[in-house]
Amino acid sequence: MPEIILIGANHKTASIELRECLTFSDDEIVQALEQLKQKENIREVFLFSTCNRTEVLFIPNGENNIETIKNFLAEFKNIALTQFEDSLYIYKGSDAINHLFNVASSLDSMVIGEPQILGQVKAAFKTATKNNSSGVILNRLLHKTFSIAKRVRKETGIGDNAVSISYAAVELAGKIFSDLSTKSVMLIGTGEMAELAVEHLLSKNVKKIIVANRTFENAVNLAEKFYGQPVKLEEMEQMLQEVDIVISSTGATQYILTQSQVKEVMRTRKNRPLFFIDIALPRDIDPDVNKINNTYLYDIDDLQNIVNENIGKREKETVKAQRLIEEAVIKFNKWLKDLEVVPTIIAVKEKIEKITEIETEKTLSTMNHLSKKDTEAIKRMTKAIATRIMHDPIRFLKEPGAHRENPFYLNAARQIFDLDLNDKEK
Repeated sequence: MPEIILIGANHKTASIELRECLTFSDDEIVQALEQLKQKENIREVFLFSTCNRTEVLFIPNGENNIETIKNFLAEFKNIALTQFEDSLYIYKGSDAINHLFNVASSLDSMVIGEPQILGQVKAAFKTATKNNSSGVILNRLLHKTFSIAKRVRKETGIGDNAVSISYAAVELAGKIFSDLSTKSVMLIGTGEMAELAVEHLLSKNVKKIIVANRTFENAVNLAEKFYGQPVKLEEMEQMLQEVDIVISSTGATQYILTQSQVKEVMRTRKNRPLFFIDIALPRDIDPDVNKINNTYLYDIDDLQNIVNENIGKREKETVKAQRLIEEAVIKFNKWLKDLEVVPTIIAVKEKIEKITEIETEKTLSTMNHLSKKDTEAIKRMTKAIATRIMHDPIRFLKEPGAHRENPFYLNAARQIFDLDLNDKEK
């Protein structure tokens, strides 16, 4: 059975400084694949690199293949092998397949369930196929990887519940206002997390963005980014009468919004709900604002508690996700084992013989006038025809020639004769 090997380093095994040294740019990946293809002991290869991991997945052809990859990484990235060898993990066979499925399903990510990883794996695979470094086995494995990752996300809650401060804020806003597309948002200050929260809100199609800042030029620049309306900080209270959601992230040392200010605003709003997200440290908004009817105030600690709770919920979903992945590993290993000559030939013969037997019996059932001797003769004849038809394909599968890639023809035979029934289950 063809061997699958994965070598890599990630956020669990290597420091950020070391990961930076081992990271490959898009152009470097193309160069690396081109060089790895030339190695005699590497048959197929796939290279995946992000800020949190660099992994090489390959099908070996001969010995010393692991050392080949290690030395290649050292030479290509111009870093001594002794500096990173202890940070490498090496998986073979089922362990390599299992690891890849976990990575693409975002079970091995810093944030479990994050959605970006699958797209990154797909992009890396596209590069590999474009550069002809992957073949029958890795092509099949990566397609199965995408399939199981989608299934994990669909059949578990691994991607549910916000696990970032900014997204938790938006999730809360969605619970308070069922339809965010009719709501307006005011961003006070220009903190990074506040900006991210606004970006998430824009993805929910909020109606309007207003940006207030002590430095009006900064308000103009940020409003332009969000296609919003810039206002001066002095206009903030007036704008509170118009908006539904306020995200505050300034560097102020005192509250910029007090309970009395908000209480006055709520009178003019006729008690329409107002949602405050205070992501500043020290806090921008007086905590007593929460005591006012129809006002909802969440600070960074509130949001972090929600995030921690949601991380726990995602981790519980990993149990089901792991079961789905283990099932997928078993099925892929069966395909890999069947990709050997003998199982494929047996499967081809059994399928042709079964078809021949069924069709012969069907025809003979309408020919009751035939003698038993004639019936047996027809059965022998149809069986002989099937054997003659199978002779050349089977001989070719047994001896495809030294210059041909055997897995390619075995895989083609399994597809032509529709032998991989497991694929139809999902």
